Formats: sequence, C-alpha cells, structure tokens
Amino acid sequence: MTLPDLQVGDRVEVRRKFDAGWARGFEILALSDEGVRVRRLSDGEELPASFGPEDVRAETRKREMWWI
Repeated sequence: MTLPDLQVGDRVEVRRKFDAGWARGFEILALSDEGVRVRRLSDGEELPASFGPEDVRAETRKREMWWI
C-alpha cells in the first residue's frame, strides 16, 4: 500500500471512528496491504488496529495564534 507523499516515520493524523474527526499526534510505523499501522507520539504505543488510506493524512500545521 502506498499513500501519496507519506512514508514510514511521517507524522500523521488519523480519523476517529466516534465522530469522523481527525486526531493528531501519530507516526506511521508500517504500510502494507492490510492497512497503515501507527503509534501514538505521546507514549510510543502502537495502536491495535490498522487504518485504511482514507483514514490517514499528513499532519496539518497548527496555527501560531488561535485567535487569527
């Protein structure tokens, strides 16, 4: 499996199943036919599920100032 412009080690956001929003703070561990494996940057834990290519995207930049 390949994701456009993404590779192992890249910081990504994953789609939450609960509300379909995006959660940040993950890193790609592996790309395979079964899906994308990621780990949480906060504690280094690998998530127990694989994500489809539609549920992973490159991490977006945070705004410097939230009021703008």
